[in-house]
Amino acid sequence: MKSLILLSIISLFTIFSAAAQQTCMTAENIKALDAKWEEANLHPDPDFMESTLAKEFVWVHNHASMIDTKVDVVGRAKTQKANGASDTKSRIQSEVKVAITGKTAIVTGITIVDRAPAPTKYHFMRTYVEVDGKCLLVGNHTMAVPEEK
Repeated sequence: MKSLILLSIISLFTIFSAAAQQTCMTAENIKALDAKWEEANLHPDPDFMESTLAKEFVWVHNHASMIDTKVDVVGRAKTQKANGASDTKSRIQSEVKVAITGKTAIVTGITIVDRAPAPTKYHFMRTYVEVDGKCLLVGNHTMAVPEEK
């Protein structure tokens, strides 16, 4: 009986240990989540945005021309989805890099956003934080990259 109790305790400890070690905070997971963020902006997905953006989320656009909160972004996605689409033809990421420290990930890279009249190249920096085992997007900063002449 004692050995059965001890075995049960060890099994529970092993299960809780494995669960505690699982994290969304890996470079692979963060890159995949960030690609989903781009996709949710291309094909408006308010449910994804609602579940992925932290309540404190802030998006600083080019030269602070606009600053969005979670409410702004989710609301815009709902409107775009209700209208059947966004005004964006494509969003292509490249040069994506992930730096992780503890429960925080910084993602940087380039996104080329194609909407009228011509595509614009943006450098982005996004901050993800792990909260209760889930990675949430807390901040996004985008800056247009001047065309080379």
